[in-house]
Amino acid sequence: MELIYNILIDPFVQMGEAPDFLLQVLWEGFVAGTLYALIALGFVLIFKASGVFNFAQGIMVVFAALSLVGLFALGIPAYLALALALAIMGLLAISVERLVLRHLVNQPDIILFMSTIGLTYFLIGLGELVFGGDPKSMITTELGLPTGSTDIEIFGGLLILQHIDIAAAVIAALLVAGLAFFFSVTRVGRALRAVADDHQAAHSVGISLNQIWVIVWFAAGIVALTTGIMWGARSDVSFALQIIALKALPVLILGGFTSVPGAIIGGLIIGFGEKLFEIYWGGLLGGGVEAWFAYVIALIFLLFRPQGLFGEKIIERI
Repeated sequence: MELIYNILIDPFVQMGEAPDFLLQVLWEGFVAGTLYALIALGFVLIFKASGVFNFAQGIMVVFAALSLVGLFALGIPAYLALALALAIMGLLAISVERLVLRHLVNQPDIILFMSTIGLTYFLIGLGELVFGGDPKSMITTELGLPTGSTDIEIFGGLLILQHIDIAAAVIAALLVAGLAFFFSVTRVGRALRAVADDHQAAHSVGISLNQIWVIVWFAAGIVALTTGIMWGARSDVSFALQIIALKALPVLILGGFTSVPGAIIGGLIIGFGEKLFEIYWGGLLGGGVEAWFAYVIALIFLLFRPQGLFGEKIIERI
């Protein structure tokens, strides 16, 4: 505890700020980092299965959250609306596999990537047509998510913990751990790793690419819905959330595109880093550091360690 105080808090006190404010910022960085990791997990799952960056993951977060809020607005009970929103994400996974991926097996990666961009704009148009473009409030209380806050005295000040932030961190951590276990230990997880290594080889030993893709896209849809609920509970549900979801790209570059632990560590690095950098250097750089800090860190990693902290280093022999 004394070491933490000397390294982080004492310099902060010298700047004229209270130590409890720094701890508040660190807590917010932890919550944001956990949610970044959750978003990045959706990208990792699809990348491991198809070898392509799913540009549509951001709009999937928005579309899933809007589906939940829109169903509730029609008079459907909250938990039934949640189940129906999950069903919509399952239907989306089946549709993507049937209408897109099935026809692009063994095509160049750029073709798959462009298809996810097309899917992004399709979901934006569909979402605006069905739900409109106005921000909407997440049904936090109706879903049983906690509200209010708890004050903790520490270093002579107060650390304010919002209950929704605690719930977001816990739910995100449990979902990340559950999906990591499922895809690491189960038969589906082993099949996923085989598909990620070589589509043709996996297909030749009887692994159904179609089933794997549906499962993975549905898992990414579950992640998107959870992320949309948690981010929506902290702000409004709007199409601006897809910009936040793109923070997952620097997270993936830091942790590695194929690594679940990398998504977790990368998310926490970005979450803590952008908050601390904003405090110590934001004033000198004119503020707004959080908007671009993650991408600068990603650029540095691309220069010196392009495979990320936990990514596989590919050696090509010619």
